[in-house]
Amino acid sequence: MKPFLGSRVFRLLVAALALYALLAVPSSKDALAAAFTRFPLEWAVIVLAVLVWPSMVRATPAVAIALSAVIVLVSVLKAVDIAMLTSLNRPFNAVVDMFLVRAGLNVLQGSIGTAATALVIVLAALLLFGIGFAVYLALRSIAAVTLAGATRALAAVGLLAALLLSLVDLGQARGAWWAPVDLPGTAINSRVVAEHLARGKRAVADLQAFGAVAALDPYADRTDLFDRMAGRDVIFIYIESYGRSSIDNPLYAGTHVPTLARAEARLKSAGYAMQTGWLTSPTAGGQSWLAHGTLASGLKTTDQSLYGAMLASDRQSLFHLAQASGFRTAAVMPAITLAWPEALRMGFDTVLAARDLNYAGQPFNWVTMPDQYTLSAFEALLPEDARDDFLQIALISSHAPWVPVPQMIDWEDVGDGTVFDRWATSGDPPAVVWRDRDRVRDQYRMAVDYALEAALGYAARRADAPLFVILGDHQPAGFVAGIESRDVPVHLIGPPELVALAAAWGWRDGLVPDADTPVWPMEDFRDQFIRAFSTSIVLGSDM
Repeated sequence: MKPFLGSRVFRLLVAALALYALLAVPSSKDALAAAFTRFPLEWAVIVLAVLVWPSMVRATPAVAIALSAVIVLVSVLKAVDIAMLTSLNRPFNAVVDMFLVRAGLNVLQGSIGTAATALVIVLAALLLFGIGFAVYLALRSIAAVTLAGATRALAAVGLLAALLLSLVDLGQARGAWWAPVDLPGTAINSRVVAEHLARGKRAVADLQAFGAVAALDPYADRTDLFDRMAGRDVIFIYIESYGRSSIDNPLYAGTHVPTLARAEARLKSAGYAMQTGWLTSPTAGGQSWLAHGTLASGLKTTDQSLYGAMLASDRQSLFHLAQASGFRTAAVMPAITLAWPEALRMGFDTVLAARDLNYAGQPFNWVTMPDQYTLSAFEALLPEDARDDFLQIALISSHAPWVPVPQMIDWEDVGDGTVFDRWATSGDPPAVVWRDRDRVRDQYRMAVDYALEAALGYAARRADAPLFVILGDHQPAGFVAGIESRDVPVHLIGPPELVALAAAWGWRDGLVPDADTPVWPMEDFRDQFIRAFSTSIVLGSDM
């Protein structure tokens, strides 16, 4: 065995298998289980090319170094695709998603500290270097094998066949006319690169088109909107990760639907009317601000670049328009712990970030404070103002990791928030809970239920009967949602005479939507809301 273990043939097998393992890893989390049953065509191309022309690697190390770097880059692209699909239900786009690297580092730094984050970065860099060096050694080991003339000719024929198959597979992925036949069981890595390039190209084109659309705003100069509110406040409340799964997935519906039904009865007793619809969010699994921006601006902001383009454009958000029409606008944002310069472009007179809300209790891991505290505290912290309020409140108790979950208490007992400490430090930490996906789903169920009780309970307490729009921002991550949808419930709650103005929307009475309830793109909501609650807008005359 020892002579064989030290032989070139053994080194060739080890090198070829290592290269195969790296290239066989897919870019989709759903394909991971069958990763090594899919044949990576590039593996055959690379191995056969090095065997046919070993001098390419032996005499020119730069070729092996460059090829190793390319393989490492493709591996990184596949890894980030898997991470993005797992967390945000979409693949990575280098044109618009690079900011997530910094955001992720900020989260990591806040979780484990600066020194540990620096260590993670160093280890990640060493890992990438190690993979690249291992690929380089593998290529050198393959090049060390000398083939006889006939064997080399056979390898050259195999190389030509592998190249043709790669061309067909790549063409099939791109829908090319010259590649009508699909090749099942292949895992071509150049397809990953082609898909990333295509996504980047589409993103650039979308940015250009978005700029043109954003420049056209029929309401940009209006100062007479929302007059049908008749001196009432308007309050938008986002419930984090509240999506269609709460109604359609039996794992959650058994808890959330009864909670909605009980809240509906309480709200009716308080004199409120209710209608409920569906909105299709531009995001899933995270990045709530994309949903906030889409709903407020009426422009679909599916990624950070489009969101930035929306902010930089002349497009007027609901809050700009309310500001111009005489309302006091504010954002209550308990998740904001860093500078938020974007707020200056959203039309808010006042922003109450986490530190402004004066919460004295313990945080619930990433969640800075319970929703009930946020809703109990914000009113007293807004400056005195004679104008009616037009508010955005983004609740966060139902944000991942959903551990631990607070419980509702008497509103009079909320105080400075320290009363919630008994739950903030209870139960297993996320590192334990997240080892079991069933436990994660159960924690999500409880967290959303708490958020629903807090938001709807707050609405029932408001004796002055504002107009509420209470909605989800996006579905949770795919493995938690359990259904393929980006729809979120949206509840219009207010005095009957105001809710009746939206009767043309066709939404379902009450708080529980069903399969026949209309589904709107979230970007359609702004203009529909303006038309319903502004007497100066005649349907069709503003477009």
